[in-house]
Amino acid sequence: MGMFNFFDTHCHIHEPDFPLPAKEALERANNAGVSKLMCVGTSVEDSKNAIKFAEKNNNIWVSAGVHPHAAKDLRSETSLAEFALLIKNKKVKAIGECGLDYFYNHTSKEDQEYALRKQFELAVEYDLPMIFHVREAFDDFWKIYDDYPKVAGVIHSFTATKKELSEALARGLFIGLNGIMTFTKIKEQLDAAREVPLTKLVLETDAPFLTPNPLRGKINEPKNVVLVGDFLSQLRGEHLEQLAIQTTKNAEGLFKV
Repeated sequence: MGMFNFFDTHCHIHEPDFPLPAKEALERANNAGVSKLMCVGTSVEDSKNAIKFAEKNNNIWVSAGVHPHAAKDLRSETSLAEFALLIKNKKVKAIGECGLDYFYNHTSKEDQEYALRKQFELAVEYDLPMIFHVREAFDDFWKIYDDYPKVAGVIHSFTATKKELSEALARGLFIGLNGIMTFTKIKEQLDAAREVPLTKLVLETDAPFLTPNPLRGKINEPKNVVLVGDFLSQLRGEHLEQLAIQTTKNAEGLFKV
C-alpha cells in the first residue's frame, strides 16, 4: 500500500480512558498517511475533552455532540447553554455524534428526540454539518431530519441497506464506513457499501472500537482507517489512491477544513 493522505472522520482518541497513549497513536497515524482526524464528542463533558485535545494538535478537529445514550445531558438549561458555548470554539467543525438509538434503551425516545432537535437547532444557527448516529431508528430519524432539510452531515458507521442509503443520498448526506465492513457477514451491508457514490463516501475508524480485519481483537486506532480504505477499494473495484484522494476531499469539504 502506497502512502496516500487519509482523513479519519470519526474517532474517540481524546477520551481520558482511550486505552493507548494518544501521542503514539497520532504518530502511527501520521506515519501511515492519516493526516487529518475528527475527534467526536458524545456528551457535554466529552466534547470539552475533545476540544482540549484538539487544541494541542494541528490537523485535529472536533465534532461536539451529545450521543443518544447521553440525551438527558441537554434536558437541563445549564448544560444546554454550556454545550452551545462549546460550539463557538474554532476547533469545532461539526455537531454530533447525535441521533437516535433504539437498539439500546439507555434513554427514552422522548429524551433522544429532544436532544437531537436541540443539536439540529444549533447546527442551523452556526451553519455546521452534523455527524449522525442512527441505530434501528431510521423511520423516526428521517421525520425529524426533514424538519431541518438544509443541514449537511454524515451518517456515521453506516450498516443499513440500499433503502436507507437511497434515503440518505436523496437528502444529500455523506456515508461514513468503518471496520465493520471488513468483518460483516451481512450481504445487504456490503451491497450498500458498494453502491455509495465515491463523492459521498467518507472513511472512519470509530477508534478504539470496531477494529478492522485483520486486526480484530486489538484496540482500534486512527492508522487503521487505511485498512478500511484498502478493503473498500477492493470491494468496490477502485484504486486505493483514488479512494483516498476523494474521501479526504469529501471530508475536507463537509467539515470545511
